[in-house]
This record gives sequence, C-alpha cells and structure tokens, in this order.
Amino acid sequence: QGEDEDENRDPFAFDPRQIDAVILSHGHIDHSGRLPLLLRQGFAGVIYTHEATRDLAFILLQDSARLGEYDVRRENVQRARHGLKPLEPLYTPEDAVETVNRMVTLPYNQKHAVFAGVVLRFQDAGHILGSAITEVWLTENGRTGKIVYSGDLGQYGSPILNDPVTIEDADVVLIESTYGDRLHRPQQGTLDEIARVIADAGDGNILIPAFAIGRSQELLYLLGTYGEEWGLGKWQIFLDSPMAIEASMVYWNYPGLYDQDALLMRQRVLDTPPPENMHFTRFAEDSKKINDIERGAIVIAGSGMCNGGRILYHLKRNIERPECHVLITGYQAEGTLGRELVEGAAEVEIHQWLYRVAAQVHTVGGLSAHGDQHDLLRWAGGFRGSPRFYVVHGEESPKNVLMHMLDRQYGYPASVPRRGDVIDVTGSSSRVE
Repeated sequence: QGEDEDENRDPFAFDPRQIDAVILSHGHIDHSGRLPLLLRQGFAGVIYTHEATRDLAFILLQDSARLGEYDVRRENVQRARHGLKPLEPLYTPEDAVETVNRMVTLPYNQKHAVFAGVVLRFQDAGHILGSAITEVWLTENGRTGKIVYSGDLGQYGSPILNDPVTIEDADVVLIESTYGDRLHRPQQGTLDEIARVIADAGDGNILIPAFAIGRSQELLYLLGTYGEEWGLGKWQIFLDSPMAIEASMVYWNYPGLYDQDALLMRQRVLDTPPPENMHFTRFAEDSKKINDIERGAIVIAGSGMCNGGRILYHLKRNIERPECHVLITGYQAEGTLGRELVEGAAEVEIHQWLYRVAAQVHTVGGLSAHGDQHDLLRWAGGFRGSPRFYVVHGEESPKNVLMHMLDRQYGYPASVPRRGDVIDVTGSSSRVE
C-alpha cells in the first residue's frame, strides 16, 4: 500500500483466490497494507509472519482502515456535490481484524513445512521488531532450489534490535534497495548532531516527525540513554502519537528480540521511577495543550513523513518560528511534506494554508531503520557461491546503483526485475508478455 490511493485500488495482477499462502516480512503498511483487500477479493489461505509482526500489524492495519474510512467520508462529501457515486473505503477495521486472524506466527530460525515441497524459515532482519529475512526451499521433480528474500534490512549496530542475520546459501536472492545508492551518517555523528540541536534550541521547541513503529521507540531509547549527557532534565518530552504509544508497549513485551544494550536499558527502567518530564499523550485534548508551550518542548509525533497526523498541527504552530527546530530522522518519499522540508522549501502547504519555513530543519540520516548501501552490500556479501540477485523495493536510481555494485563488488549476476517477470529458482528469469 502506497501514497497513491488510485493505485491502491488497482486490481491485483493475479487472482487472489488462486493464492495458497502469503509470507509477510514485517508490519509496515507498504508491506502489509493491501492484505485486507486481498482477503476481500477471495484469498482464503493463511499469512505466515513473526509473532511480533502480527501484533504490530494489528495496530497498523486498524489505523490504516480508520484513516481510509475518514478520507472516503471526506471525499464523498465533495463527490455528492458533483453528483458522483460515493466511494467505498479500501477496507474496514473489521477487515483488518480478519486479516490478523489469518496470521500464523513462526519464531526465528525454525523451519516450517508450508506445503509439500515448500519449507519456510524466518531470520532476524534487524529492521523493526519482528522483521524477517525469509528463506524458502522449493522442491519440484526431485530438484530443490532456495530463494531468499531480504525483507527490509536494518542497520548494523543500530539500537534495540540485533543485526541482520547472515545467510550463506541461496540460488536466488531478492534484496531491497531503499538506500541502495547512498550512505548514512556514522552513528556517532548522528548522536553528536542531536546533542548540538538540543543544546542550540533552548529558546524554542524541537519537533521530531517519527514513524510510530521503530523510529519512535529508537528515539525514546536514545533520549533515555543520553538524557543526562544531553541535558534533557530541563525539557518536557512528549510522545504525541497514540499508535506509537501502543507500538511501544508491543516493543516492551518482546525483550527476547533485544540486543544486549537494550536489555540492560530495560532493566534500568524497571529499577528506577519514571522521569517526570516524559509524557505520553494519547488524547487529542492533551496534544492540543502542547501547542501552548513556547519553549522547552521536545515533541515526537507522527507521521514520519509529515503527510498526516499530529505533527502537522505542531508544524503549523512552530514552522514560522526561527528559534524552533525540526529534526528529520528518516526517509522522506517524493511528494511528501517531509521531502519538501529536507530539500529546503521556503514555503510549505499544511491543511490548505501556506506557511513560511523559518524553523531550522535538520536531517539526521543515521537513525534510519533501513540499512544503507554499505549495510546492504555487507549482508549480500555473506552468501557463498554466486546466487542470482534481483534488486527490488526502491526507487529506480537506488535499485540500479545497487545492482551494479553487487556485480562490481562480488561478481554476482544481478538485475532489476519488472512486473510480469517470472523467476525460475532452478533456471533463468524470463519476461511474461
């Protein structure tokens, strides 16, 4: 599911009734968002995923369904004025619940026979909680081939989660390419920049647009870890996102997926009283009160690309104030308000009103939940032999750059597949016309 609602309503390129099972790598909406629509159109099988992904997908799909219903109601008001037929939402909260009920959960590093001749295993991808690299063994006519799908890969050494698991054997590898053409800032540089922003922002507020799942939890972890060093005692810190609060509770319930440092942090939290300057604002009335604060507030709010959610109201209140700061901590897709801010727009539109951008905008790329080009190549370098690589899930430039880097650095045969291509795990790929 993407930003273009018309494309989200496009028919699937296959008959959902003919699909036996789905493998879900992680809960983010760009991976899970059309699953309820798949069910509505006749898919009767099960969805294999990790237990933590199921819990996060429940939150995300419910939220997506509610937002979809709201957008359709608003659109139908305009359509009624022009005598047009009303639209139906892409799916409902009830559809989302049914989708989650179809999920069969598997732990990491455990093989599961899905069907005769099909064996599945998940490994930790280190992207968000429950994210999975997928290994699939396919046996047909006495021959077995193995396909590996990277899912979205996390950064090596990032907070909370473990590093992506190295896979050594495959015939075919599907690898994501979100940051296939660029490198993140070193993590220490990222921490130093956050410290500088906090030190320089004493006369205003700091707004941090953040994805509810993954980024918000990482920010809370960093604020907790470096709170004394960064002088956060004089700030009021708000996690202003009901969905991020729910997701944080899910993260809290899966310590078995943490790295060692996160486990120690979790124990410190259990051993000490909660800080008085940390606020979790579930309700809209409490969120509105934040905008009465002129200085000394750090506000973490969704959405992460500034294309909706409570962050828009905080931007409207602070974007024209030069003493305020906006901290961009993740990937900003083309066409989003976040992308405009990163690219230095002098003026932006929020809720159909234009606002002058006077606040200081900082891009902190080192916090991305996605691995950069170095991370992707490091993971790809773990394979023995010379599996065929297909570069997917990215804009055209990063896909093509990563494709050439896989060939240049490792000599892997690599290509960028197109819709309609068929991959034979024990043979070659050919275009279906």
